[in-house]
Amino acid sequence: MEYKTDFLSVLLNKKTTGLVVSINDLRDKEFSGVKLSLEEKTALANFDKYRINVLNAQSDEQQFHLKYRQIQVIANLSNWKEFLNEDFSS
Repeated sequence: MEYKTDFLSVLLNKKTTGLVVSINDLRDKEFSGVKLSLEEKTALANFDKYRINVLNAQSDEQQFHLKYRQIQVIANLSNWKEFLNEDFSS
């Protein structure tokens, strides 16, 4: 579970220039009826696995809420491609 925390830190500290297409942008696109590519669907599925694994690993409520807010930031601001090739199944 340690690498997941490291991945979270990397994403939160990553410097980006300009606008990126985020996980939430993909969700908006999908909800609007636009068909997603296989890569986009994979990134969404990986993000959902990541979110669930990180939140389930929290042992107290305060840490849970902190991680929840951090993951919200990632979903809004990080490039969706960050979740394309990661394995978050465990």
